[in-house]
Amino acid sequence: MLSDSPGLRPAPYLASRGLKWIQHYAEPGLGEDSLRDHIRASYDMIAAALTKKKRAELGL
Repeated sequence: MLSDSPGLRPAPYLASRGLKWIQHYAEPGLGEDSLRDHIRASYDMIAAALTKKKRAELGL
């Protein structure tokens, strides 16, 4: 989804290894608010995948 946006692309070297990293290489890219929202969504997805025990250990 993000790699189709203007100013964003799959990060070189990482994409070839199957990792899903996006590089901001030109304008317009993402604004601060949009970037913050994507980071929060990623964090929430990872936290939701943890066991209840691990979430409690980490204070989530």
